[in-house]
Amino acid sequence: MGKSQSCNYNMYVNIAWICIIVNLGNVYELMVAAHQHPELSWSKRAAIEAESVAAKSCSGHGRAYLDGLVVDDSGAPVCECNPCYEGPDCSQFIPTCSADATSGDPYFLEPFWMKKAESSAVLVSGWHRLGYTYSDGSYISKVLENEIRQLHDVVGNAVTKGRYIIYGAGSTQLLNAAVHALASQNSSSPAKVVASSPYFQLYKTQTEFFQSRDFEFAGEASMWKNKTNSTTQFIEFVTSPNNPDGKLTKAVLQGPNAKAIFDRVYYWPHYIPISAPADDDIMVFSISKLTGHAGTRFGWAVVKDEAVYERMVSYIQENTMGVSRDAQLRVFQLIKAILQGKGKGKEIFDFAYKTMSKRWERLSKTLSVTSLFSIEKMGAQYCNFFHKVRHPSPAYAWLKCEREEDKDCNAVLEAANITGRKGSAFGAEDRFARLSLIRSQDDFDLLIDRLNKLAYEESGTRFM
Repeated sequence: MGKSQSCNYNMYVNIAWICIIVNLGNVYELMVAAHQHPELSWSKRAAIEAESVAAKSCSGHGRAYLDGLVVDDSGAPVCECNPCYEGPDCSQFIPTCSADATSGDPYFLEPFWMKKAESSAVLVSGWHRLGYTYSDGSYISKVLENEIRQLHDVVGNAVTKGRYIIYGAGSTQLLNAAVHALASQNSSSPAKVVASSPYFQLYKTQTEFFQSRDFEFAGEASMWKNKTNSTTQFIEFVTSPNNPDGKLTKAVLQGPNAKAIFDRVYYWPHYIPISAPADDDIMVFSISKLTGHAGTRFGWAVVKDEAVYERMVSYIQENTMGVSRDAQLRVFQLIKAILQGKGKGKEIFDFAYKTMSKRWERLSKTLSVTSLFSIEKMGAQYCNFFHKVRHPSPAYAWLKCEREEDKDCNAVLEAANITGRKGSAFGAEDRFARLSLIRSQDDFDLLIDRLNKLAYEESGTRFM
């Protein structure tokens, strides 16, 4: 072993011992605290178990969970490794592994919540909210609704005063609830559901899955631009900022028979400059792209019209009898942690924006040295939340392959051991591909490494 390798080995050993000592110290402190607070009875064991599992470092390349599928000989959960890592402590890198840039799992926010372990934690009793409804007979937590309204007021990204708020199992359920609410049940023909490409593929797949006599997916919105004065009803999905290209968009169709559902899940300061509060008829948000808690499956819609709101409520009640009370409790705690943090809500957006802007800087630097790909640049705007001019930092990169022969951009990426998502999944040409930039730091670092190698090989070929 060389001197440099020996130094690195000793350094890693020392770090490992420090992590073990710190973790044992955390558990010891908890046990001391439990002893000092005898009034804490049933919660002691739960807290000790939670902290013990959370204390597993997994070499920084994975996590252990209380509900982990894999357990050790003692029955305790073991590390679940990030993609491209393996071993009991997730320390072994798999060099042949593909860089995962396909899914929208927002793991980039995990480091923030690890620093907010105390304020974001929720300990739930076994008898918490056993009934179907809250004490007022509704399926909606009113204290959570107040927190959501306050958050929008602080950020300045949506008008909520005089509006109705409804919850759903992520934005997914709310989108179809809105289609159901807007589609006329008395029409002789089904409402045509449309979107402008590139669009989030769920609009098409979910509409087709739930297709009924009241609505059907009808493809590209621009195809129907001169036909909205007919008796046919149109429902347009408008994603702003858009998934996959990050652009601020507007409804294409206008007229008395055209209605729009605005998907605003990315309209937060870490993705786009907030220039004004959105004030659309139906606006859909989700906790997933706000805090990173995609698995909690919680979203909300801000609705102007009472009749539309009531029809959406009816859909949610018939479909799932509301959203899980446990999910609502967790979201309440998360938003409360945001609002009570430093800067009265600014801390999470500072962290998220710095993370995303740094990722875009690295990606732009890599793409600047190759002619293989291009990304349409978006101009800087003044952000009312940060009180400064800044560039957008979208959740995804909408990549275009520039060589004439590269008609399948995703295939080019796959050849470089990168997993993206092809353009046709978004109603666009396959010359485009989407890369997710919101996954873990491990995923992003590997993505940049693979793109750098691809750019180096291409530039070397050009100048030979």
